[in-house]
Amino acid sequence: MPFPARRACALAAALALSAPLAHAASPLKPCRIDGIPNELQCGSVQRPLDPARPDGVKIDIHYLVVPAMARNKQPDAVLMLAGGPGQSAIKIAARVLPRLSRLNNRRDLVFVDQRGTGRSAPLDCPDDSKLPITEQLDTAAQMRRLDACRAALEKLPYGQDGGLRFFTTPIAMQDMEAVREALGVPQWNLIGGSYGTRAALEYLRQFPTQVRRTIIDGVAPPDMVLPASFSTDGQAALDKLLDAHAKTHPGLRDDWRKLLASLPREVTVAQPLTGVPERFTVDRELLLRAVRMPLYQPALAAALPAAIHAAAADGNFAGLFGVTTAFGSNPSMRLAMGMHFSVICAEDVPRIAQAKDAPGADFRAQDAEMYSRVCKTWPRGDVPAAFYAIPPAPSPVLVMSGGADPATPPRHGERVAKALGAGHAARVQHLVVPEAGHGVMAIGCVRDLMFRFIDAKTDAAALPQEAACATHIPRPPAFQPVQGGAAK
Repeated sequence: MPFPARRACALAAALALSAPLAHAASPLKPCRIDGIPNELQCGSVQRPLDPARPDGVKIDIHYLVVPAMARNKQPDAVLMLAGGPGQSAIKIAARVLPRLSRLNNRRDLVFVDQRGTGRSAPLDCPDDSKLPITEQLDTAAQMRRLDACRAALEKLPYGQDGGLRFFTTPIAMQDMEAVREALGVPQWNLIGGSYGTRAALEYLRQFPTQVRRTIIDGVAPPDMVLPASFSTDGQAALDKLLDAHAKTHPGLRDDWRKLLASLPREVTVAQPLTGVPERFTVDRELLLRAVRMPLYQPALAAALPAAIHAAAADGNFAGLFGVTTAFGSNPSMRLAMGMHFSVICAEDVPRIAQAKDAPGADFRAQDAEMYSRVCKTWPRGDVPAAFYAIPPAPSPVLVMSGGADPATPPRHGERVAKALGAGHAARVQHLVVPEAGHGVMAIGCVRDLMFRFIDAKTDAAALPQEAACATHIPRPPAFQPVQGGAAK
């Protein structure tokens, strides 16, 4: 949404004021993180909540450093930018570290909890993973919980007087620059996944000379208008799944249509985490929310054909809600929902009216409507108009997309790669793994590709990278339930 000139100029002045601010860095101290056996180093920098008020409320930005294994390490550290928005980079360090082990031989790995997440002025809402299924997925219940959470967050020292407005991506990337200066890192190698790709693009825009190489995996660019694109991209991924398993489940699309037509209906399902049977009404919106989550991971999505058939043919929804719960059961994957909405309400929702994505036939506009309802009362920060532009890349960028991704499919990566490569296409490579879901860096050979890209001595040697090992990976076959035979 275009900003009035006066507000844009005021924000630009605020950003300019924030650039040279002094920041006190705590010395690195030994620390330990769950899931990582060896001793690491932790530190923090103090930052103004509002960049335009350097003497106002302060927040501490916490970071984790995984020191390079070799003594003769390279000076350019790797900065991991977490997803969400709302993920804690420090909490996901244990999961991400094996993917970056070769890079860690000669480079420090740095995980910064972005403001609003983890240990950095967190904007957490209560965990709802063990609530009844209908409470977890019911939109009205979610609205009530979010209203209560917002009210609680606004009582925090950094939430009062509209403090939730200062958790936007542009401000957060200034925090990342403060961490770089505190650590004395001459240049970052950026690695961003999902929302972390938006963060990486914004850091690259604000501080182009401080970046040596960039990897963005599952691209969520600033101009994507997330709630609107959710419907378009979710529908495309669902249609692709139904088509991919048409041979092994020839009636799958008919099952899906039959299931939709049968709603609303009363069902009884055991809560997957507690085992307690629950009876509730499944409506169209609840079903679509249940189906969307497994689409992020093809290995989980492989269970959807059997689950859809069981629900349509026998009224058995246990498999469907079981596979949905499996997606979000890892504590490290939980989001700080207060930070999530502070970002989306400022950066995406104001642009919904401009969105050009056509709603999916099944998903319709339910996500756009849900976010719009939340953002009516959520404090909304300002972002500069330049935030939505993607300048040509000043250094090599590796863009990666999963062809079966329901949130950040290749169409977004293609658009970003074109913008980054304007005038210098050789600086950018877009790797598409046709049958991968949301994020491809966990694929074994992609880890080696990432290492070669960052470790290359020259920009000319960094790209292009050979990626046939990843592009030929097939979609996981559909799960087939084991049928018990009669005893002999």
